[in-house]
Amino acid sequence: MGTDLHERLRSLRVWDPEVTALPPFDPATAPATPLDLFTSWFGEAVAAGQTEPHTMSLATADAEGRPDVRTVMLHGADTDGWSFATHADSRKGGQLAARPYAALGFYWPALGRQVRVRGPVTAAPSEEGQADLHARSTGALAAALTGRQSQVLGSLEELAEVSQAAWERARSEPAAPVPTWTLYRLRPDEVEFFQGDERRRHVRLVYRRTDQGWGQELLWP
Repeated sequence: MGTDLHERLRSLRVWDPEVTALPPFDPATAPATPLDLFTSWFGEAVAAGQTEPHTMSLATADAEGRPDVRTVMLHGADTDGWSFATHADSRKGGQLAARPYAALGFYWPALGRQVRVRGPVTAAPSEEGQADLHARSTGALAAALTGRQSQVLGSLEELAEVSQAAWERARSEPAAPVPTWTLYRLRPDEVEFFQGDERRRHVRLVYRRTDQGWGQELLWP
């Protein structure tokens, strides 16, 4: 008999002091914009050895309002917004077409930090999406050329055959166009920064966009 799931869950602890550093965070020193703080925190996550700090949860909703979430890769963050990419005809692409609003979630356990971002989403011009794709690895292009994301797959053998052809084309034609590949930008209305504390006095600082710029508020943990 294996270990009971509930027993295993109760035995687990977060932020093991042997592998986790919980740095202090004084919100009074936070910069005026969330992008500046995100850039700083991202660099500190990389320096702390956080595995794949550029991965994030992307939450969307379908036409009926039912939520969906998955892990994707951050492609960039600047004054235009936080960007990610997918096929326009994928499940998330369809959901963004029906409801162009989303939320992002970053979790960096090496520092006990989370960042939550939400706001409206727009598609970048096609040429920007293609340029972003072709600046990435051969594997990224091969995956995009394989396409059919979220469609029903008949067999793993079919996937292997189509993928192999896509890899061969990606190697021989590194600028191959993928018309459905789309770069999306989330322009945040709200960005929250969470710093964990060993005594559970977690610091939560939220930035909210206003007509005058960015406002800041603290939240109870």
